[in-house]
Amino acid sequence: MAQPAYVQGTLDTLLSADGSVDPAALSLADTTFVVLDLETTGGAADGAGITEIGAVKVRGGEELGVFATLVNPGERLPPFITVLTGITEAMLAPAPPIETVLPSLLEFLRGSVLVAHNAPYDVGFLKAACARHGYTWPNPRVLDTAAVARRALTRDEVPNRKLGTLAQFFHATVQPTHRALDDARATVDVLHGLIERLGSFRVHTVGDAIEFAKAVTPTQRRQRHLADGLPHVPGVYVFRAGDGRALYVGKSKDIATRVRSYFTASEKRARISEMLGAATRVEALECAHPLEAEVRELRLIAAHSPPYNRRSKYPERVVWLKLTAEAYPRLSVVRTLADDGAAYLGPFSSRKTAELAAAGVYDAVPLRQCSHKLSVRTPTPACALAELGRCPAPCEHKITPEAYEATAALPFRSALDGDPSQVVDALMDRIDTLSGKCRYEEAAVLRSRLIALLRATVRMQRLTAMTRLAEIVAARRDGIGGWEIVVVRHGRLAAAATSPPREHPRPTLEAVRLTAETVLPGRGPVPAASAEETERILAWLELADTRLVETSGDWVSPVRGAARFTSLLNRAEAAASGKDSSVRSSVTDRSDDARSLRL
Repeated sequence: MAQPAYVQGTLDTLLSADGSVDPAALSLADTTFVVLDLETTGGAADGAGITEIGAVKVRGGEELGVFATLVNPGERLPPFITVLTGITEAMLAPAPPIETVLPSLLEFLRGSVLVAHNAPYDVGFLKAACARHGYTWPNPRVLDTAAVARRALTRDEVPNRKLGTLAQFFHATVQPTHRALDDARATVDVLHGLIERLGSFRVHTVGDAIEFAKAVTPTQRRQRHLADGLPHVPGVYVFRAGDGRALYVGKSKDIATRVRSYFTASEKRARISEMLGAATRVEALECAHPLEAEVRELRLIAAHSPPYNRRSKYPERVVWLKLTAEAYPRLSVVRTLADDGAAYLGPFSSRKTAELAAAGVYDAVPLRQCSHKLSVRTPTPACALAELGRCPAPCEHKITPEAYEATAALPFRSALDGDPSQVVDALMDRIDTLSGKCRYEEAAVLRSRLIALLRATVRMQRLTAMTRLAEIVAARRDGIGGWEIVVVRHGRLAAAATSPPREHPRPTLEAVRLTAETVLPGRGPVPAASAEETERILAWLELADTRLVETSGDWVSPVRGAARFTSLLNRAEAAASGKDSSVRSSVTDRSDDARSLRL
């Protein structure tokens, strides 16, 4: 199996998949280190060029073993290397080649943390040699003493971070001589000196030391105590300010590991750095399983609008496209659903998107675009759209309310909860016409309107199919022998639990069902929760290994509903995003496959 490239590990990898403690979580005093140094011909790390290996195994300040050997590099030795190290070609001629040395060296490294000065250089040569000669690199934890020294020592203490300078600073018993074993022994003393220094930074484990060596900001280092004592369970975490305000809300399958990652070098977001400086504590809310954590995160963000969360903060700011209930209906963008007999499409995340979908409707059917309330008795003057043939002029009574309903309003109503093909086909025909005349920019505008309209209808029909059900009970294996259980009512997560391993899940299911939240029905496709919450639940229910236990009714979608245009929508979105730049091939293809989408 191919091994991953050398990367200094981060704190979010300190737990194994089974939850066991990684060696990097051990204290520095209890860790076995192999301190290594290489001498090379000075070339690139291409699998050859190593001339000498020196390694010392230590734990708790005690030397456990030594590995030292010259290596025949299989190439000429540059004269300047001989001057620098004192190693000659005559010394290397009888030495074993690297492929002979590697098995013993890899065995010496097994189960240890590898330490080197400027570690990427040494590790790069060893990995290249393993790859060239067919050996598996064990991918040990790697600690770079040069990187640690850059963070732990100031310029006032040492002018640079060279091995010789550090060895002199820490009064090493062996001074580096550009010979592998001497340099390795010098690095051992430097390592021990750095470990003593790290205690003042509250760095006590290998994982902490590896992370300390990275470019962690002073704020991250100062505030990392906020992650202490958090549980290794699924749930939601809340960073709070001194006055109790929620600054940031997040979720994770492992709260402790995720929160600790905010104090590592991998976290580079400026707003998060600012948030960490203002935070005084972190609250953890344990959840039954990851789906409950996702839902509770959404609800907490919506409730508190934390200043450092960017997404899902204002679910109430959705808008709807309303077809008014009057003799000559028109489209209107509104913020709330009303029990007024009107037809609604949505929710849309922004007014701009709703207006884009409305423009698609206007391109497909002859709905009036004026905002006047028209009388069936008294005519009013027509606008320019009537003169251009873009409106049937109901204002002048040139069309009856019945004919207007059939030709203009009914296709839109059908698209909401039934077959949107009349609207889709009309838009596709116009796109085809424009593309045939090489008017691709105009065709792309129509494509964006088609995307907005199709996405909204597909989404609403999916949501409505689920939220009309009074209750759905479902379960899914949790990976350790138990079951993740959810009770969903009208699209809202009403209860969640996890049954214990090796126990029948039915008692847990019945108990959680009895204590589930009471959810009342309402208007629209998302009557009891935000659209984002219901969609998260839908995604979980649609996983291949999720089992539906009970439903209060039939969970169905229209036979000729919007979902059958999903393939067309995906192709249009791919074209719009630049993955497929051809409007004609992605949206207007009239091949048998494209035609089948409309049948």
